[in-house]
Amino acid sequence: MPHPNRFLDTDRLIIGDVYTSTEALDNLVVLCDEFGSRFGGTEGERRAAEFFKAKMEEYGLSNVHWEPVEYVGWIRGEAKLEIIDPIQRTIPCISLPHSPPASLEATILDLGDGAPDEFERQAAEIPGRIVMVNSVVRPLGTKRWIHRGEKYGRSLMAGAAGFLFVNHYPGYGPATGGIGHDGEGLIPGFSVAHEDGAFLRRLVERHGEVRLRLTSTDQCQPMTSWNIIGDLPGTEHPEEMVVLGCHYDGHDIAQGADDPASGAVSVLEAARMLARYAPDLPRTVRFVLWGIEEIGLIGSRAYVRVHAGELSRIRFYLNMDSAGSTTNKRDVVLNEWPELAPLFSGWNEEMAHGFVVGQSVMAFSDHFPFFLAGVPTGGMQSAEPPAGRGYGHTRYDTVDKVDLKSLREASGLAARLALRIAHEDAWPVARRSKEAVQVLLETPEYQEEQEYRERLDEFYRRARQD
Repeated sequence: MPHPNRFLDTDRLIIGDVYTSTEALDNLVVLCDEFGSRFGGTEGERRAAEFFKAKMEEYGLSNVHWEPVEYVGWIRGEAKLEIIDPIQRTIPCISLPHSPPASLEATILDLGDGAPDEFERQAAEIPGRIVMVNSVVRPLGTKRWIHRGEKYGRSLMAGAAGFLFVNHYPGYGPATGGIGHDGEGLIPGFSVAHEDGAFLRRLVERHGEVRLRLTSTDQCQPMTSWNIIGDLPGTEHPEEMVVLGCHYDGHDIAQGADDPASGAVSVLEAARMLARYAPDLPRTVRFVLWGIEEIGLIGSRAYVRVHAGELSRIRFYLNMDSAGSTTNKRDVVLNEWPELAPLFSGWNEEMAHGFVVGQSVMAFSDHFPFFLAGVPTGGMQSAEPPAGRGYGHTRYDTVDKVDLKSLREASGLAARLALRIAHEDAWPVARRSKEAVQVLLETPEYQEEQEYRERLDEFYRRARQD
């Protein structure tokens, strides 16, 4: 038998409003069509921050404010990729965020999916070459997500002169994404479409050696972004918090409608629902729109640093990155909190919803700074990991890729989960110690990644000294 629903009346009000309103889609259209990508340093980013702040105030949240975040930003210049031998041809390309200005000629070394083992196997061939890898995130034989930044970092440390990133999805053009380390890339990083990458590979297979010329005029400079915060204050235990968050910055080549804006407007819609139909929650629900996720989780890292003294008061952080996507399911993936699984599964039955409760951790969204700080975290995403981003991080991530049904599902579920988390008196977990977090990370897969990160940190430290 399903669990009796203590919140049935409120659920009906929330779902009734969500499914008879176009507010979430209306907000998405404004964000994407009027403000563009909202990439760090653009006028659209500033206008989006103002829009979120105004909407939070309109919906009746309290303590609505901006928190500025200082960082090293990046401005795209012109980029050109030319084949100079054995044929002469110009290939459409883009440079990757935090790529330095380029003026480089070198030959290609094709490392396929860019698995760590492949870097080790061909280590002697990498120095002075342009390493070419594709965007597959789970290369054959690996058990973890191999991020674009790791493929770049391994190329850099092995002595590569440049980095060429090939979108493994056909028909979407070049895929973008940050490659910097604390806002700095040391070798040029370019991206090309699947079809052009396949062409280059065929040239390598036929001729053995293909020489490229890479030129670009990108710039890095200090910038300011903003986290936008609003609260629904608790009436009984206001010091305890439930946090819902999503970043609002996309990449400069696209609208970023699916990733991340479908999640950002779902956070906003959940705030509207709870402020209207559950204004007297016993615990505070905080809604946050993060700046500058796409080039290093900069906004959420800054929040964790600035708010270190109140992290123990967060009973749960729900990450909503791309939550309203049409390509992912709206499951709940807990970041290795098995004690919470029965609670969420019970709520699933109570709500007659049908989401799956999963358990996993990956390091490339705004939950991760909170996870490292021991805060209970999870995300609204597919419990079964995707093969990659599809049209995400390309110019085709546009408003037409997102539908109202998916936004309604994401925002309705987020509001109903926050309602229950805020009311649950017998909360079964507390913030983990640093030692307990470290134990969770002592898996062979994470240890491999951690070893790589430590080597990269040391590499950059020495490079900056030199």
